[in-house]
Amino acid sequence: MIEANSYLRIVRASAWYDLVATIGFATPWTFAAIHGGLGTAAGLLGLPGSLPPFAPEHMLMANLLGSIVTVWAILRLRHTQQRYGRYDAAGRFLFAAWQLYALALGANPIILAFTVVELGFGIAQSLPVALARSGRPSTASFSAERHE
Repeated sequence: MIEANSYLRIVRASAWYDLVATIGFATPWTFAAIHGGLGTAAGLLGLPGSLPPFAPEHMLMANLLGSIVTVWAILRLRHTQQRYGRYDAAGRFLFAAWQLYALALGANPIILAFTVVELGFGIAQSLPVALARSGRPSTASFSAERHE
């Protein structure tokens, strides 16, 4: 069981991770640099396979992913709530499932680094949260609106 404020710190940490890890996917220009960097990293690590070149449709999917995950991360940073952590956990388990599926189909193993993070934050955000002193589930949230 985790204390409510500790849980909300995990939600914020996962949002910061998402922002840093995916904002570069949001535009074709930044994604091209990330794609090249991941390919280079995989080569330096001696991982089998290579990252394939992206067709315009692949680039579109990467940019859509980067855009929506960036917006989702900003929402969780500005209005951190337990319920958002629960939804985020579900999304992380889905992401991990599709990453493992891609690996089973021969995707580059560099994906495993992301899968480990997805599972870690998914598990952490699935933990039971301690009840508030009133005996009801905590509705604690960090919200930028309170401080603006």
